Amino acid sequence: MSIPSFYLEPANFQVDFEDIRHVREAVFVIEQQIPPDIEFDELDQYCHHFIVRDANYLAVGTGRLSPEGKIGRMAVLQQWRNQGIGRSLLLALLEKARGLGLTTAFANAQIGALGFYEKFGFIQEGDTFDEAGIPHRTMRLQLEPLAQIPRAAPRPRETSVDAARIDTLESALSATLLLISQARRQLYIYSRDLEYALYGQNELVEALKQFALRDRNGGVQILLQDPANVRNQQHPLIDLAQRLPSYFLIRTPEQAEDLQYLSAFVANDVDGYLFRLLGDRYEGHWSPNSPARNRQLCEEFERVWQRARPCTEFRALGL
Repeated sequence: MSIPSFYLEPANFQVDFEDIRHVREAVFVIEQQIPPDIEFDELDQYCHHFIVRDANYLAVGTGRLSPEGKIGRMAVLQQWRNQGIGRSLLLALLEKARGLGLTTAFANAQIGALGFYEKFGFIQEGDTFDEAGIPHRTMRLQLEPLAQIPRAAPRPRETSVDAARIDTLESALSATLLLISQARRQLYIYSRDLEYALYGQNELVEALKQFALRDRNGGVQILLQDPANVRNQQHPLIDLAQRLPSYFLIRTPEQAEDLQYLSAFVANDVDGYLFRLLGDRYEGHWSPNSPARNRQLCEEFERVWQRARPCTEFRALGL
């Protein structure tokens, strides 16, 4: 049977509850006959959740990590099993545990799943016990701490810099690279189709990669007006976003007023910006430090972002 690609992302239990419930009810309540009042407990709201979706944005798998490092509620819809989803979920949960500074992770695993956990280094602990009428055993894994990435000390805010004109691809690229290098945790990109001549440059893609990996709490938000045009080409920035989905979020405007917006811009979180009046041209202006103009662009970005839809066209990762 040919199964389409899937992708994994962190979930918000309140926002994604219906999708999480759909998977867990199908697996635990219907398939394994576990009572719903046992399956959904008070711990859910305090856990870190992950969800796996297919190419149509439908939930097909989920799992959670408690604050003390307990992995649980690992569930994959029956027709999606043996496709690597369980492996992807477990690796994501373990990475989250390491990121939280935990030194061990453990799970109360059903007897039939012991071999799955052992493949990842988990060791059986204690005796077999009954949970919800199903035999379980505790599995425990010692976690290696994440390598510490040196962080530069925050730079003091500099005096506002008057905007400078740009009128060529080279000047736009140079300014964009500087904005990326100066950003601390967040970058905002508003573009019609991620102009390949600019955003397809290897130097720029590598700069975005290094920025994303520099801080696990940071990321790049992209508003993309015309995903269909990008989908028809091999775009290195989209490839990067697919490899690092936790750091690159892409949304597509849907309202007419947003789709008619002709300009393009980049803004960072240290008051820098680059603005081009027409997204398919390179004439515009930029400044490494212009708080008023940066705030104006960031507020416009946030307004559109809140009413835009997730751009699922590029999120099928096949993990």
